Amino acid sequence: MHDPIRRATKIVATLGPASTDPDTLERLILAGVNVVRVNFSHGEAAEHVAAVERVREIAARLGRDIGVLADLQGPKIRIGRFESGRIHLEVGDRFVFDLDCELGDAGRVGLDYPELINDVKAGDTLMLNDGRLTMRVDRVTERTIECEVTRRGDLSDRKGINRLGGGLSAPALTSKDMADIATAVDLEADFIAVSFPKNAADMYMARELARARGGKARMIAKIERFEAIGALEEILDASDGIMVARGDLAVEVGDAAVPALQKRMIRMARERNKLAITATQMMESMISEPVPTRAEVSDVANAVLDGTDAVMLSAETAAGRYPVETVEAMARVCLEADQSQRVPLDAEFLNRKFTRIDQSIAMSALFIAHHLGVKAIVALTQSGATALWMSRLDSGVPIYALTPEEASLRRMTLYREVHPYLMVPGAREREATLREAEERLLEAGVVARGDLVVITVGDPIGKAGGTNSLTIVRIGEHGQ
Repeated sequence: MHDPIRRATKIVATLGPASTDPDTLERLILAGVNVVRVNFSHGEAAEHVAAVERVREIAARLGRDIGVLADLQGPKIRIGRFESGRIHLEVGDRFVFDLDCELGDAGRVGLDYPELINDVKAGDTLMLNDGRLTMRVDRVTERTIECEVTRRGDLSDRKGINRLGGGLSAPALTSKDMADIATAVDLEADFIAVSFPKNAADMYMARELARARGGKARMIAKIERFEAIGALEEILDASDGIMVARGDLAVEVGDAAVPALQKRMIRMARERNKLAITATQMMESMISEPVPTRAEVSDVANAVLDGTDAVMLSAETAAGRYPVETVEAMARVCLEADQSQRVPLDAEFLNRKFTRIDQSIAMSALFIAHHLGVKAIVALTQSGATALWMSRLDSGVPIYALTPEEASLRRMTLYREVHPYLMVPGAREREATLREAEERLLEAGVVARGDLVVITVGDPIGKAGGTNSLTIVRIGEHGQ
């Protein structure tokens, strides 16, 4: 099995019918999963709560720390149902979306989103079934949208619709999403992913709903809408991280635009001390095959080289035939890519200004670790902020973050290059705390006596945001 301690890039795996039995969950965790994703687009709230409880029980028994990402469904705009369940359309066929249609046929179908009538006009292109079938809008009436098929394909019940270029008015948070936020808070999710946000206001609203219920989950904005690209800076400022959700995004902006957007979004997130998750079809062929394609290997590796914090599996682990093998394959690719490119850090420190002491200490630790060639960076942290700042630049040195806060511990499971460990809480003198940190890492087997490490710590101990000192020690010699 893969040892996740050696891997910088984290793996998010979606739970589903193929991955919720105890044996498979244990194998997935041992294979290298860092965060599990609960997809609120499927299943009932009680099922999600039970699955998360099962994950935490198994992780505790294995001595692993696993984060939980609750992914909201968002305003998925879908067609109605067909009398036959499925139809086939050829280029040039006429087709109508009809608000009064109950069961569709080869010429028309209903809509579960009546507002689509007001969001489109003649000349627009509609993308159905993730862009596999396209239509040009010819005429819009009070109750119908009349179209001509421009890309042939099959169309079945409840498939989604996008407008090329975006512009749909559906709100990011539906009533279902609001209820699911409450469920996510109750199950103590560490991250909540908001689907289809258009602007900062969508993210602020989701955060306030979670806070009102007592939740402290970090908010991840899923970048899926055309409008979100133009508002990326404000969305990042209102979020704790982003997900490069390449499926719906590709439908709205065109598939050729996505690779460059992926690189841009990851870079922007890192520059603003935010998290980045890369998702959608990363190991798609492994839903039914035991090995990935060469193209999928390259896709995962390129996301790692872009600097993503995590790569995500969806149907591959939720419904695929080879969930454990998929995680193992992804872990191997991530580890190889992690070790293949080391960029000199000196240029990254030029023209940087710091307004906080703890952030200055974090950057100093990176600089020293890079030039002194230490074995590890050790961050004693309450909130995890020091470890997050360190992880935004690639020093090639593993970061071991020790915290007495379980919530901080679980959040750090998603930070690139950060490996969190729990310390027993309590007030201590600085020297005693440093000795305990050394013993904790020796016990975990991640450092050895005689290793040179950089340690950051706050004085007084136990104050969030209080990291204000840095020390360089040889493990086993501190305090002698």
